[in-house]
Amino acid sequence: MVREKRQLMSASEMDRTLVRLAHEVLEKSDDLQQLAFVGIKRRGVPLARRLADKIGNLENMTVPVGVLDINLYRDDLSCVGERPVLNAKQIDFPVAGKDIVLVDDVLYTGRTVRAALDALFDHGRPARVQLLVLIDRGFRELPIEARYVGRVVQTTANEIIEVKFQEIDDQEKVLLVERVEDQSRVSA
Repeated sequence: MVREKRQLMSASEMDRTLVRLAHEVLEKSDDLQQLAFVGIKRRGVPLARRLADKIGNLENMTVPVGVLDINLYRDDLSCVGERPVLNAKQIDFPVAGKDIVLVDDVLYTGRTVRAALDALFDHGRPARVQLLVLIDRGFRELPIEARYVGRVVQTTANEIIEVKFQEIDDQEKVLLVERVEDQSRVSA
C-alpha cells in the first residue's frame, strides 16, 4: 500500500518546467534538423511529445518523436511476467546520425535507461544520446546521469515518485508517496 505524502508539482509547475527544459535542449543543440526525442514507454512518451511540441512551436519546425517499449531489454525480465509482450517500437525516422534526447519521467536506479539504450541502438547508431528526466530521485545503481533534469527530489528507499499525465492518468501532477505496511497483515 502507498500513502500520499505531498504534491511535488502541480500541472502549471510541470508545464513551466517543460518550457525550461525545452529551452535548455535548444541551447545545447547544435543542429536542430538532427534533433529527435524518444520517449520511454509509458510516461516518457507524453513528456517527449510535449517537449517536441514546445520546441516545434518556438522554432516553427516539426521535431520527430519516437516511442521505446523496453520490456524485452530489461535485466529483470523474469520479474516482468512469464511472457512479456513485445510491443512494436514506434520510431518512424532513421536514428543513425540523429541527436537523440531520450526521455523518461523519473530517473532512479538507471536500469530503465540502460535497457532503453540497448533498445535504441537496435535501431541504428545515433550521433549523440542525451537523457532528459522530469524528476531525478537518486539511488543510482548504474553510472547514468541525466543531462536535463526538471527537478531533483531527495527520497528515501520507502518513497516513490508518481508522475501523473492527463493522457494516461486523467490528471496532471507529481506526487511523493510512501510505502506503508498493511496494518491488517501486521496484527494478524
